[in-house]
Amino acid sequence: MKKFTQTLTQIFTIASLFLFIGCGGSGSDDEAPSDDSLTWTQNVFENASQFKNFCQAPRSGSDSNGTPYPDKQGSSLHENYWLRSWSNNTYLWYDEITDVNPSGFSSPLDYFSILRTTALTQSGTAKDQFHFTYDTDVWQQLTQSGISAGYGADFTILSSTPPRKIVVAYTEENSPATADGVNLLRGTEIITVDGVDVINSSDQTSVNTLNAGLFPEDVGEEHVFIVRDVGSNENRTITMTSAAVTTRPVNLTTTIDTDAGKVGYLLFNTHIATAEQALLGAVNQLAQAQIDELVLDLRYNGGGLLAIASQLSYMIAGSTATQNKVFDKTIFNDKHPSINPVTGEALIPTPFIDETLGFSANPGQALPALNLSRIFILSTGGTCSASEAIINGLRGVDVEVVLIGSTTCGKPYGFYPTDNCGTTYFTVQFKGENDKGFGDYSDGFTPMNSTGTVGSLVPGCSVADDFSLPLGNPEEAQLAAAINYMQTDSCPSPTGQSKSTNSQKNYKFSAGELAVQNPKKLMLKINGVPTKQ
Repeated sequence: MKKFTQTLTQIFTIASLFLFIGCGGSGSDDEAPSDDSLTWTQNVFENASQFKNFCQAPRSGSDSNGTPYPDKQGSSLHENYWLRSWSNNTYLWYDEITDVNPSGFSSPLDYFSILRTTALTQSGTAKDQFHFTYDTDVWQQLTQSGISAGYGADFTILSSTPPRKIVVAYTEENSPATADGVNLLRGTEIITVDGVDVINSSDQTSVNTLNAGLFPEDVGEEHVFIVRDVGSNENRTITMTSAAVTTRPVNLTTTIDTDAGKVGYLLFNTHIATAEQALLGAVNQLAQAQIDELVLDLRYNGGGLLAIASQLSYMIAGSTATQNKVFDKTIFNDKHPSINPVTGEALIPTPFIDETLGFSANPGQALPALNLSRIFILSTGGTCSASEAIINGLRGVDVEVVLIGSTTCGKPYGFYPTDNCGTTYFTVQFKGENDKGFGDYSDGFTPMNSTGTVGSLVPGCSVADDFSLPLGNPEEAQLAAAINYMQTDSCPSPTGQSKSTNSQKNYKFSAGELAVQNPKKLMLKINGVPTKQ
């Protein structure tokens, strides 16, 4: 653990440097090669460092951490050439990219969109569903503080095409969604957005209005909604103004007395830095309550820092089960069998981390442990990346994982978010394996009694998400099924969703279709720290 902790300390000290090591450094020249001198020869790649930070519109000043921007004057063609060489060097499936002349693309975002494999998984799903970008300043704010523009309401899109259905999954306290006169609750259905019918509208203008209203990009946007609360036959009109909302990683921790003993329930929604302190408090609370079983609700957790997933897994399993065991072994493409191409360090598997690392709690504190041999995990298709790493990591050390819900998203992959010229790029760079060497779950983890297309089967029950009751209510369908399984080892009839063969999304939506998932919830690797989001 000491060596791993020292590595993390180094990462935080020179975090910004790591973004450049992955492509050979930022180079020593301040002047970009002329566009006329850039010639494309198919499958011949220059070092990415020749093009790094040469930007069509260079930034000036410093980022939110006070680090000066490294940008120099260049062109969009330099940005394209950097993307081409960087992808060829670090993309997990680099040999499945069709090499296309970058001069044919005026936009680096358009060029980046084709730098990916087109292969499919066994179920027919795109192998790479996790290729996207973010504005760098927005991304830094989100990952470091959990703050982003929004209402504090997590919307679940049960159907993205007409007839659509969109409901509230949960809300953040002290947010626009919970303000007087708004009072959104779990299960509240969205009927219209800014006058556009959610259920039936199909033209592209209407779809753009729906996306803009549901997922505001900036603080201060005002949008009008007609909503219908659970159990009501009447609609009501509300107005919400987007604000800088702070996400609570741990939304609820409680205990439930059952015939199977005292059951702990922990709603964990994102693996961001502030989760370290929140999870420390939650597990201490559960340990003091002396729980007999734990239900970990990951149904809305799209991932994040892999180290957070490792810490939580240690706190679940304890030292006996995890001592000298691998939580996640990181594997890059065959160009980098032993050296991390981003950090330049020797590849070292992520252990089960038994102390705080300083993300949001003081570093070096011993973590509490529940020492459980079994855990119940609630899941949906939004359970992704670092959340799936918890499932895989615990199964690797023979902790019994009972999965209640639907097939998870299927992302045994991760990446190092890499900034260039104000855009942070996310391209799959590594895959993870547990202590037993298993990491093949690109079609997700599936409860054992599921029907239809399934992924890697795990003991448990197929149960649809239940929006009629609050999260943590022992009668809510998924939680009730978990408690029943504890007592009877049996499942209700399967109702959860299997893996969709049409789940590939590029975050560009055609007429009639609405965003199915928010890319903020995908899996990552942040500032050199292994991350899956």
